[in-house]
Amino acid sequence: MARNVLGTPLVTCSTDPMTGWYRNGLCETGRDDVGLHCVCVRMTDDFLMYSKAAGNDLSTPNLAHGFPGLNAGDQWCLCVLRWKQAWEDGAAPEVVLESTHMSTLEFVDLEVLQEYGVAADPS
Repeated sequence: MARNVLGTPLVTCSTDPMTGWYRNGLCETGRDDVGLHCVCVRMTDDFLMYSKAAGNDLSTPNLAHGFPGLNAGDQWCLCVLRWKQAWEDGAAPEVVLESTHMSTLEFVDLEVLQEYGVAADPS
């Protein structure tokens, strides 16, 4: 069973929209996930604009790839290095710690993640 950054079982990040490298709602990762989509974030308008400017447009739907496009408030499994880059640039979104895979700790200290931590969305 996958664990989160707190050492407890990984909790679903989102099923609406359906997220995760494996599109199962969990920020699980594996050998085939070269982007390491393991950080469960809550989108903000500021981060969506930041990501688009950085070359990763997360707000525009891409139906050919089954991507609905994201809005502020949506939870999504984000690449750990994209989150770290946004943090370094002062634009990091909030993190749902219970839904963030433990492998994130290989790249970002728990104390940093906790500064951005929010409770899981009950919906």
